Amino acid sequence: MEEVFRTNDPVKLSYIRHLLSEAGIEVFVLDEHTAYIDGRGPLVPVRVVVHEDDADAARRALSELDQDG
Repeated sequence: MEEVFRTNDPVKLSYIRHLLSEAGIEVFVLDEHTAYIDGRGPLVPVRVVVHEDDADAARRALSELDQDG
């Protein structure tokens, strides 16, 4: 697995899932529940990871999005 994006924005995370799904790339999201554990908002950046074979294609699909975490 290889990390391709980090974000604290739940809307952006949803968009990332959509973009990668449309590209046929299986997405795994790490730390999503930990980020929101106390209810005040994201404390830990949510990490988006994909299989190593898909990492380059995923980065290309996400190249226009700004990393924020």
